[in-house]
Amino acid sequence: MYKATVRRTLTRVLSLTALTLSAQHAFAACDFESAKTGAAANPKQLNILVVGASGMIGSRIVSEASSRGHCVLSGARAPDKIKAGANVKAVKLDATDQGALMAQAKKADVIVSATSPRGGGDPSQEAKAVADAEIAVARATGKRLMVVGGAGSLNTPDGKRVVDTLPSQYQGEARAMRGVLDALKASDIDWTFFSPPLSISPGKRTTEYQLGTSTVLFDSKNKSAISAEDFAHALVNELERPAHSKAQMTIAYR
Repeated sequence: MYKATVRRTLTRVLSLTALTLSAQHAFAACDFESAKTGAAANPKQLNILVVGASGMIGSRIVSEASSRGHCVLSGARAPDKIKAGANVKAVKLDATDQGALMAQAKKADVIVSATSPRGGGDPSQEAKAVADAEIAVARATGKRLMVVGGAGSLNTPDGKRVVDTLPSQYQGEARAMRGVLDALKASDIDWTFFSPPLSISPGKRTTEYQLGTSTVLFDSKNKSAISAEDFAHALVNELERPAHSKAQMTIAYR
């Protein structure tokens, strides 16, 4: 009888302890109307505005961030293409509409731009219009801006600019995104420019990769590549634990 009583008591204590620990680490329900920045905010849960959330990279950033319990405002011109969830809210958003961007950025702790200048016009003008709007909004709101860049903004190991080595059909977009990087460097905001390696495509989430800064990276077989899933994993890591403030970063498999 005594042993049974002790056993039941221990079981109850352990159950209560587990519930307490669970409550301490549980994420609050998402509030998509205001940023969490402040003393009462849970530092492990962020309100993240993803611009270009329906794209190949943007959609994976949304998936990675939401799977970790972050609250994601997923902005796109066609929000119906975004898969909704308990902590994902799709919003109609044109990245060049500074007023609309401002309204959504005020609700976020950080802005992630995952757009590409592929609207059919001049890539440089398209990229500049988006960058000008995002930089202005980041400055006005005091929010960090993380931009998904391009491999053309990197340098080769021997110091050459990757953009100068690309075929002519890829140079327009590459030079446009390099222009965005230059605009960020000239700004006074908190920014990070995350350049993928020479190849990025849908694939597996391995979490096994290397990070760098402004020089293109290669693996042991001299291939410069990453999956969009692992790129998103590294990007959300950077949002959670900033290590490249006002700097460029890149990634590739080892």
